[in-house]
Amino acid sequence: MARTGWLRFLLALAIVMPNLAAQAGEISRADQSAFQQIINDQIAAFNADDGLRAYSHAAPVIRQLFPTPDIFMSMVRQGYQPVYRQRSFSFGDAFDDMGSPAQEVTIVDLDGRTWTAIYSFERQANGTWKISGCRLVRIPGADV
Repeated sequence: MARTGWLRFLLALAIVMPNLAAQAGEISRADQSAFQQIINDQIAAFNADDGLRAYSHAAPVIRQLFPTPDIFMSMVRQGYQPVYRQRSFSFGDAFDDMGSPAQEVTIVDLDGRTWTAIYSFERQANGTWKISGCRLVRIPGADV
């Protein structure tokens, strides 16, 4: 991997950490519903290879690291294959993750492996939510 590729990879790892500046506290049902709608739409966009639509859900911190939809989609294809292409997914709890609102998603990839994705969110100045990161963890022993 070229030096620039490693730099982008390391920056991608940094964005999966919760955004501590996000609003802390209990997650409302309305916010949890918004998180799920955003994730649903982004996954549908990934499945359709609609980079512009998938990228539209990215918070400014993500857009700074991956300045175009093509670069963003390349990062997702390389580092988040279970999110990019999946057999199924279901929502778990929304919760406060060290000061950042987060939504848990269980994903079964195309090979039947089970993953947990923790999406962190950041409220924008206009009141909408954007995805500020995603931690993806393989769940051993839970494969389909």
